[in-house]
Amino acid sequence: SSGVLASLDWPELKQRVHGCHRCDLREGCTQTVFGVGCEQADWMFVGEAPGLEEDATGEPFVGHAGRLLGNMLLAIKLKRSEIYIANVIKCRPEDDRHPHVGEISSCFPYLQRQIGLVQPKLIVALGKTAATALLGTDATIASLRGTVHDYKGIPLIVTYHPAYLLRSPMEKAKAWQDLCLAVKTMEGLTV
Repeated sequence: SSGVLASLDWPELKQRVHGCHRCDLREGCTQTVFGVGCEQADWMFVGEAPGLEEDATGEPFVGHAGRLLGNMLLAIKLKRSEIYIANVIKCRPEDDRHPHVGEISSCFPYLQRQIGLVQPKLIVALGKTAATALLGTDATIASLRGTVHDYKGIPLIVTYHPAYLLRSPMEKAKAWQDLCLAVKTMEGLTV
């Protein structure tokens, strides 16, 4: 239960995720993909689930989408080492399908605890799964973009998942607007 998770520190949480069998995804993946980066980061980026390359390496955002995320970070003068990156889902869904509602609700408490441990000043939700899980709403990315949302008192910005941007490069301009909104929001917090 999330009550138990709320008291776990980083090593305990990693161990709990590693040994998790709350859903069937653990059976089909190579390893869990916990999260990576600065554990006291001001910026936290949340994606959907590991893909093939992430499953192989145990690190989120290492494939083509990861390279694009790296470029997005560079554009707003951030390094991967300065932020924390995690996914809603810690195990790769077979054939890289979107996670089911039950899988999301099983895994989401781990992300909630990661956010509680990092205590970021700002969260960027990458894609619909991350946005809808964090905001508790089933809405489109288009309707959630361009607004500063709130996750338990933390400003949250919604943008497209880098994997979607690779398939739909025309949307990159909108993603840039979202990142600019994130930067502006962060600057407003530090004034």
